[in-house]
Amino acid sequence: MLKRTALYLQDAHPIREGMQYVQYAEQKGFEAVWQAESRLVRDAIVPMAAFAATTERIKVGSGVINNWTRNAALIAATFLTLDDLAPDRVLLGIGAWWDPLAKNVGIDRRKPLQAMREVVESVRRLLKAETVTYHGEFVHLEGVKLDVVHGRTGPRNVPIYIGATGPQMMELAGEIGDGVVLNYLVSPKYNDEAMERLDAGAKRAGRRVEDIDRPQLVVCSMDPDRKRALDGARKLVTQYLAQQPHFAKAIGVSADLLDQIKSVLSWPATEEEIERAMEFVPDEIVQLISASGTPEECRAKVQEYIDHGATCPILYPLGPDVKAMIDAFAVH
Repeated sequence: MLKRTALYLQDAHPIREGMQYVQYAEQKGFEAVWQAESRLVRDAIVPMAAFAATTERIKVGSGVINNWTRNAALIAATFLTLDDLAPDRVLLGIGAWWDPLAKNVGIDRRKPLQAMREVVESVRRLLKAETVTYHGEFVHLEGVKLDVVHGRTGPRNVPIYIGATGPQMMELAGEIGDGVVLNYLVSPKYNDEAMERLDAGAKRAGRRVEDIDRPQLVVCSMDPDRKRALDGARKLVTQYLAQQPHFAKAIGVSADLLDQIKSVLSWPATEEEIERAMEFVPDEIVQLISASGTPEECRAKVQEYIDHGATCPILYPLGPDVKAMIDAFAVH
């Protein structure tokens, strides 16, 4: 049995339904819920507030917001507000976003490592209740403070997790993050290199890799009907291979397969295009990078990610019965 388990929600369910799943996960011993913010569908903050307001113990994290569209001071103020709602239960997950979405809304993601470093460093200082002057290339603060008049004025306990996929961002997470959110749709062996990179970054800061929390997003398509479970995951895998090339690179997908998928997918893809492109993605790829199949198969696959360095699975339910997945991974 896993000692730690978390839930991941995107936009597949109405927010009120998501609230019920989070309450149920809390009852079953889950330690956290992470709310996605990736496509232009659902922002993370509103559902995080809903989850925090209707639970008592479970932690609530952003999985992940990006470091471009909210400035550092606004990020700090937002997470201070969430901490007002759920003291010591809020986790700030932040990532570098992705193209073509960022480019299509006018964001030039240049020097992503430097931009991430500046945002993390400045947000952390603001949440420590410091008065911050910070002049970087991307962050410019002059005597800025979270000017709380009513309520708690001291430092806030909001750990910062960097959502990292590439090796350089992984090293940065090891150097400056309280934790890293390891990505989904990668194989367990991908974690081996991730651990090496995290360790290298940690050593630069005089830390150990064991000091860095390493929760990992894991796609979980669970169904007693194994074929139905695999097809459920195949749809997501197909979309990500086409739209987010860093995923394909991370798992070593062949250029020929990517070309086949992209030949029928536009962006944003239509349902018909996705269905056609799914035919090119074999079961082996689906099983390599997701926990798909029967409950027993899903638990075994999740354990592989733990064995390769993850500290807590963040389970992304794709099957129709979310509560059944929660039950399968209940901590008590």
